[in-house]
Amino acid sequence: MFGRSSNPEPKFPGAPASTTATPPSATRAPAPPGFVSAPGSRPVSVIGSDLAIVGQKITLVCQSTLMVIGEVNGDINGDDVTIGDTGKVTGTITARSITVHGKVKGALRGETIALHPTAHIEGDVLQKNLIIAEGAKFDGRVRVAKDSSEIKPMLDAAAVAAATAAP
Repeated sequence: MFGRSSNPEPKFPGAPASTTATPPSATRAPAPPGFVSAPGSRPVSVIGSDLAIVGQKITLVCQSTLMVIGEVNGDINGDDVTIGDTGKVTGTITARSITVHGKVKGALRGETIALHPTAHIEGDVLQKNLIIAEGAKFDGRVRVAKDSSEIKPMLDAAAVAAATAAP
């Protein structure tokens, strides 16, 4: 009746199924809804399949792990960002680690970017490490970052607000 599941990986509708071909750095599984992180572990923020964030000049800032299963029309700055199979982002994603299973229309800027077989990307990629799985659809240009400042996400909400408010 009470106990732990033998399968530690949570299931989200639209969340990517893990595969053996996924590199270890890109296999962070998000926590289930309502999950309270253990002390010392990183929190997970989820934009669910029933949620759409739309507007003008929107920038989401997430200092830990962000899983997008719904829709975001705006920019994302985060440490670890995953776009699930049903996820759709229209805007620039800047993060240390970006994993894409869904659709992105906009630039990707990150230290490590992984495009899985179900990924659809329309935009340029600026990166240090790029993984493109067979079957991923990509329309854009790829460039290696010359300096880490080009791909460093802004994780301070006040700094992001000040930068977007400046003329």
